[in-house]
Amino acid sequence: MNTKTLGHLSSLEAAALLKENHEAKLIDIRTSMEFLFIGHPKESIHVAWMDDPDWEINPNFYKEVNQIQKASTNNNCPIILICRSGNRSEKAGLELIEAGMENIYHVTDGFEGELDENNQRGTLDGWRFNGLPWEQC
Repeated sequence: MNTKTLGHLSSLEAAALLKENHEAKLIDIRTSMEFLFIGHPKESIHVAWMDDPDWEINPNFYKEVNQIQKASTNNNCPIILICRSGNRSEKAGLELIEAGMENIYHVTDGFEGELDENNQRGTLDGWRFNGLPWEQC
């Protein structure tokens, strides 16, 4: 894969990449409340892309993610972004790519997955739906 384009991974593919490449980092970009109260993937790093009370994009997002990547042994470990359903992580990933980062992926089905016919998440796909390791604070 060209590392200068955003990679798209399902939650199962992301978990496989994390298992295969121990330097890969999973970054949960959801709000602090989502991360704490809904739960998050085990061993994920929390860097909110946007958060309350202002709901503005974190001005330090690039810097924080870049520092995580540069701290890896090879200075370019895979960074996998996850949000609720894959929408925010795709936007955040594209911003990181545009800012010059490489080896960036996003989880297309997110932590909770897409909405079902009853307008609920967690019944079709996503990290939790697939039984991948997660925890709640």
